Amino acid sequence: MDALALTPIGHVRSPLADPARAPKQGDEGAPEARLIFGPGFAEGLRDLRAGEEILVLTWLHRARRDLLSVHPRDDAGAPLRGVFSTRSADRPNPVGIHRVTIAEVVSATELRVLGLEAVDETPVIDIKPVFDRARER
Repeated sequence: MDALALTPIGHVRSPLADPARAPKQGDEGAPEARLIFGPGFAEGLRDLRAGEEILVLTWLHRARRDLLSVHPRDDAGAPLRGVFSTRSADRPNPVGIHRVTIAEVVSATELRVLGLEAVDETPVIDIKPVFDRARER
């Protein structure tokens, strides 16, 4: 297979420093965080508003990339499962998907968000709006 190249568009600023201590999902006690984007991406962010939900795609840079089986939720008592049937950060291509709410558009290149369990300095590779099924039609 051909190699892929990803260019981060920004990074996470969060009080979470240790992946082992971070919540497993954003709705499990994730603190407020900020998404900081490069100045060249301001045009792409211009229509985002407070109150909207977005999907933040991250590169989980501190995850292991050599695992194909994991204990779900890092519970050693749980049976091993194939990594692609889990939400584990540890996987060959550690792309994180986080559904968050924009609490504030701080500036043209900064968003304050709720529900993000990614650790500080995690690269952001993309964001996408959340559409409910009624809106998609």
